Amino acid sequence: MLRRVLLLLAILVSTPALQAAVILQYHHISTETPASTSTSPEWFAMHLDYLDEAGFNVVPLTELVEMLRAGEPLPDKTAAITFDDGYISIYDTAWPMLKEKGWPFTVFVNTEPHDHERSLFMSWEQLREIRGGGATIANHGVTHPYLLQREPGHDEAAWKAWVSAEILDAEKRIAEQTGDNVKLFAYPYGEYNETILEIVEELGFAGFGQHSGPLAPFSDLRALPRFPFGGPFGDAQDFATKVNSLPMPLSREPLGKRLESADGSPLKDIVLSGPSTRPVLLLKFTDGFDTGRLNCFVSRQGRAKLTLQDGWIYVQPEKDLGRGRSRYNCTAGSGQAGRFHWYSQPWIIN
Repeated sequence: MLRRVLLLLAILVSTPALQAAVILQYHHISTETPASTSTSPEWFAMHLDYLDEAGFNVVPLTELVEMLRAGEPLPDKTAAITFDDGYISIYDTAWPMLKEKGWPFTVFVNTEPHDHERSLFMSWEQLREIRGGGATIANHGVTHPYLLQREPGHDEAAWKAWVSAEILDAEKRIAEQTGDNVKLFAYPYGEYNETILEIVEELGFAGFGQHSGPLAPFSDLRALPRFPFGGPFGDAQDFATKVNSLPMPLSREPLGKRLESADGSPLKDIVLSGPSTRPVLLLKFTDGFDTGRLNCFVSRQGRAKLTLQDGWIYVQPEKDLGRGRSRYNCTAGSGQAGRFHWYSQPWIIN
C-alpha cells in the first residue's frame, strides 16, 4: 500500500503527457543459450544500471495490473521486469543482480519442465527461494503449447477446455509449489486469438503478449504489451529508447483504434488466413496531435503505407503479411528529447 501511495504521489510532480510505465521481457541471461532469446549478463547489467541511474521506479508487475484495473494513472519512469520460462540463468545470473538493486521481478513458468527437473530450468526449490527474495511466480501454461493449434479430433468445445486446463492446471501447480496465485498469464510465443482472450478474461487473469510498447490507460488487460529483449535487441540506445517510450495519444470513448480487412470489413481477430493478408490498422488521435510525426513499420517489409481519411490514419502494408507472427510498430516524436510515442499491433497469419 505504501508503495502505491508513493507511486501516486509521483504522478503529482509529472505532467499528464509523461505518465507511462513499461514492462520488460527476458528469457535467458546468458551467452551460452540460443541467441534469439538470450541477453548477455553484460547487457542485462547495463539495463539495470540505466534504470537505476535514470531514476526509474521498478515495481512488482502485480502493482501495475492493479493500477490499470483501478483506473489509476500510471506514473512516469516506472518499470516492471519479467522473465519467461523459468530458466536456470535467471537464478544463477539475473537474480543476484536484481537482489543487489533490491528490485522485484516476475517469472512466468510453464510447470512441466520444473516437475521433470529439466537441466535448463530452475527447480521448484529454486523458484521458492527467489520468491522469498523478491520474485513473483506467474503462469506460462503447463507445456508451453501453441495455443492456437488444435489437437486432432478437437472440436471448438474440446479446444476451449484444453486451453482453460493449460492455464488452470498450471496456476494450481504454481500455488502448490510456491504459494503464488496471482492470476497473471503470459501467452506462450505471445500468440492468442479473440477466443483465447475471452477465456483468459473469464478465468479472471490478466494476459501478457510479446508485442512492444508502453502501458496506457487504454491497454487491454487481456493482452498487455511488453518490450522483448534478446538477440540484437537491447543495446544501450535501443534499451533507452524503449524504456523511455510513451503511450500513443489515441482518442478515448470510444478508443481511437479499429481493425479492418483490406476490403474495409471490420476485423475482430488478429489471426488471419488468405487469400489476402493485408489487414488495416486504423488510429484516431487526440486533438492537437501532429500526425505528420507518425511513422509505422511492418515486420519484414519496412515502412507502412499511411493514409488520412475522415480523421483516421489508415496503416496498411504494401504486400501481404508472411505466414506466422507479424507486427505493425508505430512511433511518433513526443517533443521531449529521446522520448517517442509507441504503439504495436500484432498479427498472426495462418
